[in-house]
Amino acid sequence: MFGICNLAIIPLRFEPSDRSEIVSQVLFGEHFEILEQLRQWSRIRTQYDSYEGWIDSKQLQLISETSYHQLSSEAIILNADLIEYISTPNNQLIPIPLGSSLSFLNHNEINTSNFDFEGTKTSGEKSKESLINTAFMYLNAPYLWGGKTPFGIDCSGFTQMVYKLNGFKLLRDASQQSSQGEALSFIEESEPGDLAFFDNEEGNIIHVGIIMADNYIIHASGKVRIDRLDHLGIFNAETNKHTHKLRVIKKIV
Repeated sequence: MFGICNLAIIPLRFEPSDRSEIVSQVLFGEHFEILEQLRQWSRIRTQYDSYEGWIDSKQLQLISETSYHQLSSEAIILNADLIEYISTPNNQLIPIPLGSSLSFLNHNEINTSNFDFEGTKTSGEKSKESLINTAFMYLNAPYLWGGKTPFGIDCSGFTQMVYKLNGFKLLRDASQQSSQGEALSFIEESEPGDLAFFDNEEGNIIHVGIIMADNYIIHASGKVRIDRLDHLGIFNAETNKHTHKLRVIKKIV
């Protein structure tokens, strides 16, 4: 079975329970395979990044296998505004956040042929320079574990969505993203838009941010913020101390 998200944002949980940890979010228009169904819950695998988790079965719309594969083969079209609205045929408005997928809006089989969207769309690969401009759209967004929107976002959700809006695919978690791209030996080799990864005392990758010019970094920690980056890691000028230990820099684009 296959489905699509027809609400603004739905939580993707670790276990089939409203009390379970939210590991990610599914945004409007994102489609997925349904791997397992319980009475109230569906375990899904998202098509975009193959991320798995549980969603409430009341918060999805079933689609055919044909529609799933058709959507998977088409160009990704995304909402490029912080928040916009979809107008339904009965004149109801559905709010959708930045990065929501609009690829399915004109599909008769998914009953969206009469939906209307008048906001700004984006599609295809952009220049590497545009990554920082997109990152600024999330500035001051509050940190939210599992979040993917300007109203709450985690470190890897931030990097994934910034890259996605510019036509580049990242995996969901920081540890997964660290397996992508080309490793750089020094900060001096990096360019704005490259990713810096940080580890804990056990050596596990636990944080990621986007490198900016002049040894700055934009990342989600408490909120999406800008800090200094040096060979030790992230330096917070407000607290006058390092907050994250640098592990590796990766060039993705």
